[in-house]
Amino acid sequence: MIPLPQPTKVVESKQNLGVFVIEGLYPGYGITIGNSLRRVLLSSLEGAAITQVKIKGVDHEFSTLPGVLEDVIMILLNLKQMRFRMYGEEPQTASLKVKGEREVKASDFKLPPSLELANGDLTIAHTTDKSIELEMEIQVERGIGYVPAGDRKKEKQEIGSIALDAIFTPMKRVSSKVENMRVGDRTDFNRLTLEIETDGTITPEEAFYQATDVLLKQFEVVMSGVKEIAEARLDSSRQAKMAPVSEEEKDEGEKSPKKSGKKAKTPRQTKGKKAAKSKE
Repeated sequence: MIPLPQPTKVVESKQNLGVFVIEGLYPGYGITIGNSLRRVLLSSLEGAAITQVKIKGVDHEFSTLPGVLEDVIMILLNLKQMRFRMYGEEPQTASLKVKGEREVKASDFKLPPSLELANGDLTIAHTTDKSIELEMEIQVERGIGYVPAGDRKKEKQEIGSIALDAIFTPMKRVSSKVENMRVGDRTDFNRLTLEIETDGTITPEEAFYQATDVLLKQFEVVMSGVKEIAEARLDSSRQAKMAPVSEEEKDEGEKSPKKSGKKAKTPRQTKGKKAAKSKE
């Protein structure tokens, strides 16, 4: 049986950064488990992102706004960096309305109760005219991974809105390192170190747990197709080993020379006895 590793250790935890170590992995399992966790962390965790934007006075992303320092493309790039915690499954809408010369930040948006902003200090734009009014509305949705704006345009979209590339993943960076370590007399067992950095919407510990849970659920479904067959064969082999010995087998065993305790006579011994009788 393949020996099991030690439980995961959290060796460092600082806000959005966490370092996890798994020791005692069977040779080669460090790469196998490390690559699997890293791929799931980067591609398969749920998050929330802006999918559509409406800006008053703007028809397309190549426009400019009078009295605003940034062009519309730059504003959209800044909006894509907003990170949310979303408590629900339905799309949510947030709005912004500012007036005068100022720095417009992500915290200026009015959010519904089911949305929480993780990076309120993010700069969205700069208004340069005291009489300017900047109004916009964003739609936030829940999803997995990365969905380009081109794919979202195929869906139902509100008139006057601009579709955004949706970066749903809550991960910023994931790195893995595998080293050899000693277990008993062997020095080729693996130590796996995972460094996880999130965007602040979830903790590294939550991300690690969710990635492991995704893998376990996938393997459970994969295994279910052959589980019943494998268990049935194991049961039949166990029953065959534990089956009682029949009476015929017992009789044959008692008649065999090895079990009777008597040695069989050799041809030489038989001839010797016959010669002795003839002399007499």
